[in-house]
Amino acid sequence: MFMRFRAISLSGLILIMMALSGLPGDAQQAQPTEYQLKAAFLFNFAKFVEWPPKAFASKTSPMVIGILGDNPFQDDLTRMIRDRSVDEHPLKVLEIKEFPSPEATNCHILFISNSQKAHLTNIIESLRGIAVLTVGEAGNFTESGGMIKFYVEQTKIRFQINQDAATKASLKISSKLMSLSSKPGG
Repeated sequence: MFMRFRAISLSGLILIMMALSGLPGDAQQAQPTEYQLKAAFLFNFAKFVEWPPKAFASKTSPMVIGILGDNPFQDDLTRMIRDRSVDEHPLKVLEIKEFPSPEATNCHILFISNSQKAHLTNIIESLRGIAVLTVGEAGNFTESGGMIKFYVEQTKIRFQINQDAATKASLKISSKLMSLSSKPGG
C-alpha cells in the first residue's frame, strides 16, 4: 500500500513537471503520451543517481542523456530538460543513430531504443564498468545487464532496477528511487 502511494505521488510530480515544461498533461489538455511520461522519468532519474566525479570533465559540464537508435521521444525529452540542470550540470540530449558508437560512452544516461534490441548484449558489454546509466524497454533488459527497464503494467509505466549493474558502473542509485522500482519478475 505504501509503495503504491509513493508511486502515485511520483506520477503526480511528473505531471506537474510536464505542465510546467509546456508538455501536454494539465487538466485542460489530453493525457500525456507514454514517451512524454518516460521523458519525465529520465529527467527524474538524473536527480536520483550519483555519478562518480570523474564522470564529468568539470563541475559544470553538461549531463548528457543519450538516445541510442530510433528516437521514440521525438522532441518531448528535449522540451522536458530545456534550461534545466542537475547539480549545476546543464542537461543535454544526444541522439546516437547506430551502434557501435564511441558517443555512447560519453553519455551519463543512455536510453537504448527497441530498434537496437538485436545489439543489446553487445551494447551492454561495451559499457560494462563505465559510469553510464543504461535505460531500456526490452523484455530482457535488466537480465542482460541493463540498469533500468521500463515496462507497462495495467496502463501504468513502471520500472525495474538492476542495482548490481549500477554498482559495477560506480553509480549510486538513491534509496528513494530504489523504493519506487518493482521487484524482478514484476
